[in-house]
Amino acid sequence: MGEQVIILTDLTKKYGKFTAVDHICLSINKGEIFGLLGPNGAGKSTTILMMLGLTEPTSGEVDICGINSTTHPIEVKRKIGYLPEDLGFYDDMTGLNNLVYTALLNGIPKKEAIEKAEKLMEQVGLAEQMEKKTGKYSRGMRQRLGLADVLIKDPEIIILDEPTSGIDPAGIQDFIELIHDLSRKQSLTVLFSSHNLDQVQKACDRVGVFNHGKLLAKVDLKEMQNEKVELIDVYNKWVKEGGDENG
Repeated sequence: MGEQVIILTDLTKKYGKFTAVDHICLSINKGEIFGLLGPNGAGKSTTILMMLGLTEPTSGEVDICGINSTTHPIEVKRKIGYLPEDLGFYDDMTGLNNLVYTALLNGIPKKEAIEKAEKLMEQVGLAEQMEKKTGKYSRGMRQRLGLADVLIKDPEIIILDEPTSGIDPAGIQDFIELIHDLSRKQSLTVLFSSHNLDQVQKACDRVGVFNHGKLLAKVDLKEMQNEKVELIDVYNKWVKEGGDENG
C-alpha cells in the first residue's frame, strides 16, 4: 500500500434529522485515481465539501496529507485543486488571461504566471486556443481550461465533480486520457466524482459506491477484472439490491 493522502474516519454530516453522509471510512493513496460513484443525492458532493473544509462534519474526521481539514481548512485548501461541475470564467477574456488571473490571485508573480499559464494550456491540449475568448469555448474545452485552472497552484490532490457532464463522447475519452497522463507523470491524486458508471470505470483505479449517504462498497477495478466481474453488477448489487455497509 502506498502513502495515504486522504483519510476519512467515521465521517458524518447531518442537517437536522436528515443524514447526508453516514459514518464513511475511506483511505486514498498518493497517485491513485479514485472514483466516487452514485446517483444524485448519494452523498458524494457533501463528502467532497467536507474534504475541502467548506462544510464542517457533524462527527468524524477528514485528514488531507496529514492535516485535519476542520481545524486547518486554509492549509488543506492549498493541497487541493477543485473542479466543480460548472466552473465560471470571464467569458470576455481569453483562456490564457483567465489562467493568468487565477495565478495572480494565488500570489504567483506576473512573469511566472504567464509562463505557467502557457505551459498548462499546452499540457491540457489548448495550445491553439490561448487567444480565443472563453465565451467561444466548447464544453469540452471549458473543462480542459478548468483542469488547467485547478493545476495552476500545483495541488497534490485534484477533485473533479461530474467533470465530463455535457461533453461529447470523443471529448470524454480525451479528458479521461488526460487525467491518466497527469496522474502518472505527476503522481497526482485524483478524485473523480460521477453518476456515470462507464466513465468512472474507464477513469479510475478504485471506486467507492455511494447511496443514501453511505459508502456501500469499495472496488479495486484491476482485481475486479481479474475475477471477470463487471462493475455494473457490483453497482446493481449494492445500490439496487442493498448489501452490508462498507463491504
